[in-house]
Amino acid sequence: VPVPPLPDFSQFGPIDRQPLGKIARTAATNLSVAWQVIPHVTQHDLADITELEAARRRYAQAQPPDAPKITLTVVVMKAVVAALKAFPHFNASLDTRTNELVLKRYYHIGCAVDTPHGLLVPVVRDVDQKSLRQIAAELTELAERARQRKLDLKDMQGASFTITNLGGIAGTAFTPIVNYPEVAILGISRTRPELRLGENGQPQERLMLPLSLSYDHRVINGADGARFLAKVCGDLSDVFRLVVEG
Repeated sequence: VPVPPLPDFSQFGPIDRQPLGKIARTAATNLSVAWQVIPHVTQHDLADITELEAARRRYAQAQPPDAPKITLTVVVMKAVVAALKAFPHFNASLDTRTNELVLKRYYHIGCAVDTPHGLLVPVVRDVDQKSLRQIAAELTELAERARQRKLDLKDMQGASFTITNLGGIAGTAFTPIVNYPEVAILGISRTRPELRLGENGQPQERLMLPLSLSYDHRVINGADGARFLAKVCGDLSDVFRLVVEG
């Protein structure tokens, strides 16, 4: 669809023009393609991470200061891989020329990194074969290189699924755009305490993690989207299950 020309805004008052950097121009092109090609749907859910966060903090306190930090993003990456194994068509790409679904047998997870130069998405490869500490160390190193503009092109290629975390900034939910040619992306928002009924019927304060799953509706229907998100939330809510399946 042709884009109509902008009006002359200077007729309304003073303006400035700021050129878009290379990263912003590339992102604009890629996001426009993804939005035009993929029929997006976004579903939201909450994961009860009360026990998980308590265990994560206890572990962090017992580690030396220079140890890789196992963040919530790192743990979510493991939960996502378990869900991708349970629902293989989320770890895929749609080939519209042959009307085939390309199912990937590798689990490379892209993680969006906010940098002063724009958003970059380095890829942690073979997440299914790595421990939480290995993933944490690799993600920390990739994120630092991203901020220093030292990533190679290969560091941002080959992802089969993407995670984007805005929890450190603000927000209760959002609708991330799928990173084409992937078919799904998971957004993480800020944790918040909520009162929930406990097993004894009494209200208890629980720590809830908002998750937003966007997906390609040509490949994934709403029921499977709900099942995938329920799987991720369930594993994050049950530390033992996450350890066993991760």
